[in-house]
Amino acid sequence: METMNRGDGLAAVRADIERACRDAGRDPAGVTLVAIAKTFSAEAIEPVIAAGQLVFGENRVQEAKAKWPALIARQRAHDGGIELHLVGSLQSNKAREAVALFDAIHSLDRASVAEALAKEIAREGRRPRLFVEINTGAEPQKAGVQPQDADTFLAACRDRYGLMISGLMCIPPVNEAPAPHFALTARIARRNGLELLSMGMSADFPTAIAFGATHVRVGTAIFGARAFAG
Repeated sequence: METMNRGDGLAAVRADIERACRDAGRDPAGVTLVAIAKTFSAEAIEPVIAAGQLVFGENRVQEAKAKWPALIARQRAHDGGIELHLVGSLQSNKAREAVALFDAIHSLDRASVAEALAKEIAREGRRPRLFVEINTGAEPQKAGVQPQDADTFLAACRDRYGLMISGLMCIPPVNEAPAPHFALTARIARRNGLELLSMGMSADFPTAIAFGATHVRVGTAIFGARAFAG
């Protein structure tokens, strides 16, 4: 029953993405579903892979390192590769492992991390797609670049550290309407020539799609409630 429910959840999310794209006049192919698998075991993830989902997100480097290499190897032996995204905060001392493991990093938010990523990208010869996280609500407890500092930080990433930035990510404040935060992130992306927008989670991804999200990060709607925080 658990496997069936996860398959049903994935199908429902895909249908909602298609509906939101249709309502926004967008091609569903332009929206990537990142299934957030944090805290879930390999056994819980395998049915979702079997249902055709190949793009997954994790919050922590160490958790991803513990469970994904074997899953990725098994999938490559069948019909294609898994794409793994880091959506949680990245510490500079984890940059080497992150560059080696992840295909995209959504949480670049400070100079020390930019410097560490630049060093490891040069060393590894591997270039994960990079998203700069914007703290659109200016929440002191939350990671991310302040909106007023975004242009300067993006320029530093490119010019000082030689990083290729693909897009922006945001997590709106829990108790506020998400639309203004998605709109703000999209405006910053446009004026900086960035095409990718990582916006929207289980509760608000249809709204994010209306504001141009190219990547939606959905966990609970696919996997169900988590047994513990991650």
